[in-house]
Amino acid sequence: MASSAIFRPGCRRWLPASQAELTVGWSVRRDGARDAASGSSSVSRTDSPSDFFVEHIEALRAAAQAGPIVDLACGRGRHMIAGARAGLPMVGIDRNPGSLAELRCVAQTQRVELDAVRADLEITPGSPLKTGSCGAIVVFRYLHRPLVRSICDALAPGGLLLYETFSTDQIELGWGPSNPAFLLRAGELADLFAGLEILEQWEGTTSGSRPEAVGRLLARRAAS
Repeated sequence: MASSAIFRPGCRRWLPASQAELTVGWSVRRDGARDAASGSSSVSRTDSPSDFFVEHIEALRAAAQAGPIVDLACGRGRHMIAGARAGLPMVGIDRNPGSLAELRCVAQTQRVELDAVRADLEITPGSPLKTGSCGAIVVFRYLHRPLVRSICDALAPGGLLLYETFSTDQIELGWGPSNPAFLLRAGELADLFAGLEILEQWEGTTSGSRPEAVGRLLARRAAS
């Protein structure tokens, strides 16, 4: 799988020059071969994906006809692995080499195909993604408001956005982020992406052994 087609020219400059040697993307193929990567890891598992992601696998599969599914701030790759196991063309972006190395290890162990690139999404002027290049973008547990315009622009016509992250109510649960800069205000997610067609939105606290207070959004870029 080649991810280079979705990145703007010079995306390696999105990292400080002193870390340029760590900007090399890598891919894992089902035969176990891999390209260059930074770091190594002995981790052989990944966290379970969000129920919100799993519920929309088929919608993402349809969106993949227009381009790859890009996971912004993918971390250790719980959604990358789940998507790849479902046969989706997954491309992950994260600035943490340790997380990407962990993801690589899991992908090799599970023999799934995916691409990942190290890049810092918070270095101006923003996302390294080409306009209209992504069939879908997924974002989980990450909020950097200046990226909103870049996310919308990177979606292909008809492309999907699947977004879930913590709300300010998370503070009351006693774990996770507490800085308001990283927490959604009531109704904020739909407001941020008002330029897209909102297909589904939800705010509240999930059930289970470790509840999370989150906002969720499924949205689509206009087809033309």
